[in-house]
Amino acid sequence: MTRILISEVGPRDGLQSIDRVMPLAAKQAWIAAEAAAGVREIEVGSLVPAALLPQMADTEALIALARTIPGLTVTVLVPNRRGAERAIRAGTHKLSMPFSMSETHSLKNVRKDHAAVLAEIAAVAALVADQPAETRPYFEVGLATAFGCTIEGPVSEDAVERLAVATLEAGAAEVGLSDTTGYADPAAVRRLVRRVRRAVGDDRLNTLHLHNTRGLGLANVVAGLEEGITTFDASLGGLGGCPWAPGASGNIVTEDLAFMLAAMGCDTGIDLPALLAVRSIVADALPGEPLYGFTPDAGLPLGFAA
Repeated sequence: MTRILISEVGPRDGLQSIDRVMPLAAKQAWIAAEAAAGVREIEVGSLVPAALLPQMADTEALIALARTIPGLTVTVLVPNRRGAERAIRAGTHKLSMPFSMSETHSLKNVRKDHAAVLAEIAAVAALVADQPAETRPYFEVGLATAFGCTIEGPVSEDAVERLAVATLEAGAAEVGLSDTTGYADPAAVRRLVRRVRRAVGDDRLNTLHLHNTRGLGLANVVAGLEEGITTFDASLGGLGGCPWAPGASGNIVTEDLAFMLAAMGCDTGIDLPALLAVRSIVADALPGEPLYGFTPDAGLPLGFAA
């Protein structure tokens, strides 16, 4: 049975994309309940200035809570070395840094061109390398807008390959491909995964961050599975998108992804009824906020056994 990791990104990517701030207690309950349902990795927040994203102001408190949960990998998004320093002090297990393949999006998102982002990646990598081996976090860079950009349009696959190689040369442990704007299709996923893996090695690309903006999210997951991808980001209820990419709503729904993988015979370690029950925590904390997903509405098929 194929072992697949679902990395829950709702507490970060989901909540940063809505105006309201979810109460800390509700976020803590959400994270604890998903971990209890068998989710093994959760991106609990983003260490950016609170003035920019007040929704993320309590990330360090969430790291503290999440670190007490046995078996849970605690992930945090960091935009730069300063954010990485905060994450390391808080004790996060994994750092995720975005690197937009669209330079226009990069300038809008983090106010840095490609050369400046690569320098920042090198600075974070050096900081990580300086940490004691027993507490050193894993450092992954997500290649955002890898399939296209709502601001710039098509993104060159040549550029994605070149920048993936440059990212690893700067010191990141791994790269992931992110369909930040919902431009990907299954053929593009297969093509770009193969191309980047040929350039960097199969073991340096294991993660896809996919959106369902145009209804192709799960189809793109299947394409990734067929190419050997073993980690997929998803957001409970499909919350989120990218506040700096207009029209790029629609993370793939954690509940639908977990059901599809179980139906296909993949092992995620997730208890589906328990996962479906987590949705009420988010719904109660964010009344009126749209939540998506077919599996939560339809329920599990009669006789279904994961």
